[in-house]
Amino acid sequence: MTTLLITDPVFQGHAMPAGHPERPERMRAIERALAGSEFDSLRREAAIAAPLETALLAHPDEYVRIIAASAPTEGFRFLDGDTSMSPGTLHAVLAAMGSACHAVDEVAKGSVANAFIASRPPGHHAEKATPMGFCFFNTIAIAARHAQKAHGLKRIAILDWDVHHGNGTQDILWDEKDILFISSHEMPLYPGSGAENETGRYGMIHNVPLVSGTDGAMFRSIYEAKVFPRLEAHKPEMILISAGFDAHRRDPLANLKLEAEDFGWATRRVMEIADRVCGGKIVSLLEGGYDLEGLSSSVAAHVGELMKA
Repeated sequence: MTTLLITDPVFQGHAMPAGHPERPERMRAIERALAGSEFDSLRREAAIAAPLETALLAHPDEYVRIIAASAPTEGFRFLDGDTSMSPGTLHAVLAAMGSACHAVDEVAKGSVANAFIASRPPGHHAEKATPMGFCFFNTIAIAARHAQKAHGLKRIAILDWDVHHGNGTQDILWDEKDILFISSHEMPLYPGSGAENETGRYGMIHNVPLVSGTDGAMFRSIYEAKVFPRLEAHKPEMILISAGFDAHRRDPLANLKLEAEDFGWATRRVMEIADRVCGGKIVSLLEGGYDLEGLSSSVAAHVGELMKA
């Protein structure tokens, strides 16, 4: 048993305007971070593109068709002030969806212990019918629904530790009875949602706001008190992670003070819970993380822990 790593040059083909933080260099930084001999035992695979219809697991048909039709043949097409498409964007989005679903398949079948998908663009800000925050389709919500539909899993948990609230995942899963969504995030911060009283129709939304300046010790204490007990009590059959690394102290888009070791610790603790409740089944998807040094060291810590399964 090993850890599956999926990444691909297609994710660098999603171009962004000059100076945009969600840039192709993020993928190259991760590739360098995972090139060392300590990562030789990873099972590395290229991306697998999903058919466009896969997005219907989380989005209405009209929205999916609008996004597909918005792909430009040259230059950029802006869908909001900071979310734009280039000629390579739709290819990257389809590859991200397909890779996430394939990773779920491999983990569900027991072919690998767990998986990490290093893809872009991210997805957790994409609401049912609204692209925003660099996101177009909500990859992790699609992966969760795929786990239910393709493998008969009922109880899924999504843990989102990106520094920004996963408003899109919350929007899509608001009426869910069986998918638990836990989001820790700096507040106030973009996109402005994620208060503790936002709990979903059936109480399956669990928001854990963090104050500006939260450091590793505070983060660990809060996770032990508010995140891990709720995660384990749900007894998920698979755990999905929206693995944003922009809570790192170096990140330019937020004000938390985590180190790479804190992400490694969180990964280890989630793995311990997964071992007890779901046979270790974890699929992790990259979300944010915009300082290349902070991103690469945090991904290395995260994947290094996953490999210990």
